Amino acid sequence: MRLIRRFYNYYFHPEKELARRLRSLLGFTPVHLSLFKLAFYHKSTFTSRDYAIANNERLEFLGDAVLSTIVAEYLFKKYPNYDEGFLTKMRSKIVKRNSLDDIADKMGLDLFLANYNQTRLSKSMLGNALEALVGALYIEVGYDRTKYYVIKRILRRYLDIHELEQFDDNYKSQLLEWCQKNGHQIDYKVLAKYKSDKRDKFKVAVYVDGKKLGTADDFNKKSAEQLASERAMASLGILGRATSGAPVSQDDDDD
Repeated sequence: MRLIRRFYNYYFHPEKELARRLRSLLGFTPVHLSLFKLAFYHKSTFTSRDYAIANNERLEFLGDAVLSTIVAEYLFKKYPNYDEGFLTKMRSKIVKRNSLDDIADKMGLDLFLANYNQTRLSKSMLGNALEALVGALYIEVGYDRTKYYVIKRILRRYLDIHELEQFDDNYKSQLLEWCQKNGHQIDYKVLAKYKSDKRDKFKVAVYVDGKKLGTADDFNKKSAEQLASERAMASLGILGRATSGAPVSQDDDDD
């Protein structure tokens, strides 16, 4: 029955073009075509009270959990001699928002999003769609086949795992560590929360010893904190050498 449904979706379904594009992306034609279509609907497209079940947020929630589990299992088996701290950092590098946004962009998910949303696309929508796609996959084919897809068609195709081992772009963690080591007080404050493209956006600032050294805006507060931290580190002159003892900059901030 599933084979017949896939045949119908590919050749006769009103959304057969979507079915064919998904086959190219996934390697098979989905049975639940409407579920995968939902994965590309962002909440900003809807204004009715029913938007909560007519966008990809629920699938994103499921996909986030499934993806995190798959990545954790993959790293656990790939690095049998590394401790929990290393595995946690590696998983964070892979499943964090910026990484997922970049992967989704390379996969061409922006083309799917453009078909089903009337709002201007933002980079964060890409990562959300990727998580929603993983959620739809999990419902369609179960954990084992979803794991196979994620590892073969995402991790091995779009990530340089050995490069990630050496790369650390958790700027908030680096800045916190530098401040603790050098005796500086650090604080993060949300300066504003406002609407942009029908979505909440946050303006965040980081203060070192009471001096504002970096600000950033993003749809995700944690992402804004990371970007603000990177700018603060640049202002301090410690970007790329966060364990040094560089003094706190006394230059006036730009904001």
